[in-house]
Amino acid sequence: MNDEIFLDKNLEVSNTNLQEEQNSFLQSSLGQAVNFAVDTGLRALLPDMIENEVIDIKNTFVNEGFSEAINQVVQKACDVGKSIVGIFTGNFESISQAQKAVEKGGLLDGISDAIDFTLDKAKKSGILSKNISKIIKDGKNVLLDNVSSGIKKEFEDQTKNIEKLETYTKNWQESFENENLKDMEKYIKKIKSTLEKVLPIEKLITEARKIENMHELIKNNGGNFNLDDDELELANILA
Repeated sequence: MNDEIFLDKNLEVSNTNLQEEQNSFLQSSLGQAVNFAVDTGLRALLPDMIENEVIDIKNTFVNEGFSEAINQVVQKACDVGKSIVGIFTGNFESISQAQKAVEKGGLLDGISDAIDFTLDKAKKSGILSKNISKIIKDGKNVLLDNVSSGIKKEFEDQTKNIEKLETYTKNWQESFENENLKDMEKYIKKIKSTLEKVLPIEKLITEARKIENMHELIKNNGGNFNLDDDELELANILA
């Protein structure tokens, strides 16, 4: 039997780079939520403008460094929030912990400052008219309300995906006990796909590694479920 274990690259998150992976994930997921919220907020603030004009204004935000500013804001909120809520390991251990940290870390205040900075920069360069800039700045609370709702929904979606992940894991284990390799294949794919949508958390990653190692051992063993103690121990060690 070939004892080599093939680990999916999506699951290869070591303790040494877990914090970096979490930061990158939050910058991407929260950044997308913020950008979408600002986009819909601009449409609400500028109802008389045609679609292309609103798109141009949103592109101005992007070109003037809004997205980069949001990445920095998310990073700062994470760092400050970890200290406030007492995360001394540097790594988030749950979705709710991450949500609480970014809220306590002043994420919305940072986004408010980023909007002001981008508007002032665009106005000074003449890219946005004073009138449009004033409308957006006066209606900034509309944007921030959208952002707050968007961030909340993002964390709610991640929590739902965690619940799905737990269900898929349970289904894989039941399929394993029933020696049903076909269903195991179906659920391992769902596990991998869902993992990509949630904040990398050590407990989730370790459990996924164990399942994948067991899965690959059985596949490499020609579908034979009779694994010896050494093989089972190897699957746990490599997790």
